[in-house]
Amino acid sequence: MSLIFLLQSGVSGLTGMWPLLAIMVVFWLFFIRPQNKKQKEQQKFIQEIEKGSEVCTTSGMIGKISKIEENIITLQVDTKTFIRVTRGAISKEMTEMLKTGAEA
Repeated sequence: MSLIFLLQSGVSGLTGMWPLLAIMVVFWLFFIRPQNKKQKEQQKFIQEIEKGSEVCTTSGMIGKISKIEENIITLQVDTKTFIRVTRGAISKEMTEMLKTGAEA
């Protein structure tokens, strides 16, 4: 019975799926794949953090790493001011940016 309807419609079920498949591929290429790549780079950065680096947290605090524990990082934000944050709170390294800013 359904074969009769497919033959009468003139378009096979697979041909009608091509636009949907094309949209899904474009969505994957431009949205999902770059986001996954960015997440992997961020995870690699967080695992390779070392003592003495100047970093910025997700809340915008800038400090020098003074102590690294398993999941807690202690940042020195001023002479005698230290804050403790989780590894996930570190967003980017600022060492090079601060050096070039001081030279300019």
